[in-house]
Amino acid sequence: MLEGFQAGLSWLTILRRREGFRRAFSDFDPVKVAHYGPTDIARLLSDPGIIRSRAKIEATIAGARAFLAMRERDEEFSDFCWSFVRGTPLQRGRRAVAQTPLSRTISSELKARGFRFVGPVIVYAWMQSVGLVNDHAPFCHRRATLAAAGSGIGRP
Repeated sequence: MLEGFQAGLSWLTILRRREGFRRAFSDFDPVKVAHYGPTDIARLLSDPGIIRSRAKIEATIAGARAFLAMRERDEEFSDFCWSFVRGTPLQRGRRAVAQTPLSRTISSELKARGFRFVGPVIVYAWMQSVGLVNDHAPFCHRRATLAAAGSGIGRP
């Protein structure tokens, strides 16, 4: 959800409003968010604690519904995500990349399930943030942790 809201903005903008998002979107509870309707959308559009983009708000609600639909089909979101990397983070050298063939594949799969604001660039940033791909700089403290996870320790 936060990756989608970040589109076109800096991460710092999103991070500064993270608690506002948490409050506005019921502690990120997908069951509650999935039930949001027009009154909730109006409330969110007037909330200065979040990014007030109708498209991004509606995408968040659709994402909660898609997440729950997957669960109803006994398709756990975590298993779905990690299946693309066979359960361990991909180890990549640090280079400037905005999207990959894998982020395009995952983007298509998410869209097919009803998620929005999940283009391949957003998905690649999300893959980095959740640890599916490790392309941290050599001096970054996260690189070694994720490299260890990628060598067989399991999901970070």
